[in-house]
Amino acid sequence: MKIAVIGATGMVGTVMLKLLEERNFPLTELIPVASEKSVGRELLYKEKLVPIVSMETAIAARPEIAIFSAGGSTSLEYAPKFAEIGTTVIDNSSAWRMDQSKKLVVPEINASVLTPEDKIIANPNCSTIQLVMALAPLHKKYQMRRVIVSTYQSVSGTGVKAVQQLENEITGVGGPMAYPYPIHKNALPHCDVFEANGYTKEEMKLAREPQKILDDRTFSVSATAVRIPTAGGHSESVNVEFVNDFNLSEVRRLLQQTPGIVVQDNPDTNTYPMPIYAHDKDDVFVGRIRRDETQPNTLNMWIVSDNLRKGAATNAIQIAEYLVEKGLV
Repeated sequence: MKIAVIGATGMVGTVMLKLLEERNFPLTELIPVASEKSVGRELLYKEKLVPIVSMETAIAARPEIAIFSAGGSTSLEYAPKFAEIGTTVIDNSSAWRMDQSKKLVVPEINASVLTPEDKIIANPNCSTIQLVMALAPLHKKYQMRRVIVSTYQSVSGTGVKAVQQLENEITGVGGPMAYPYPIHKNALPHCDVFEANGYTKEEMKLAREPQKILDDRTFSVSATAVRIPTAGGHSESVNVEFVNDFNLSEVRRLLQQTPGIVVQDNPDTNTYPMPIYAHDKDDVFVGRIRRDETQPNTLNMWIVSDNLRKGAATNAIQIAEYLVEKGLV
């Protein structure tokens, strides 16, 4: 079982390597791929040094699975080349998510759609993953009509340059800017680039991806995505209107029974999800569960997850684990 990790030295790629080791993934050979300037360097995996190779060398090795986290243009160019030789690609970029011929997968929700013929599998957007993890069991029970979500996203979602910008601003050091404005002591209602409709790409991912994952176009999602000066972990304020009414205790029970969800919801003890609790964990945390008293059948909740883990690396590794477990590779 050869596994290639493309973008192995990036923020998400580094977490992927850590998770492969943590979860004891059954690989016989790790093939880390990074930019040309990194080729020849060595990474430590399970106390062994593994050399970084070029994309061409990785393709020639014919791995069973290739996990991509190196940006959309890289995925568009190279994922088909891996697929052509029979490798199953799990892609963390936005390149293939809305391609109707590709599956968009959160394993706890829709891994069953995967077949041996799926050679390019899309990993959803980080904010989408934690959102649908909480929405899926509630939609199944009460049928969603409309979702309004506001995100509070950490700088790690942008990448190393953004993390460095925040650290520089905190310490008063000058340096390259990942954002058009300071992020320290600030909030930017600007995640990704703006589209013609006035929404950002991030907001439109949140609008479109849940419908594809849940295979349902009967509900709509409207999003506002905000970048905040936290180092890691994304938070979401979510308002959901259902067709059918609900009972709050049943909502909590449904969420508690959902694999991968942890309910933290006790106002009496100031218990609610926060990025500081979600750090380095694979679960999605849900709290502040309450009825919207301004209109019927409507729920408010607060969802937090580590965007580099369940929001990216963990979800991709879980897809790989499913493929192996079901004999699809």
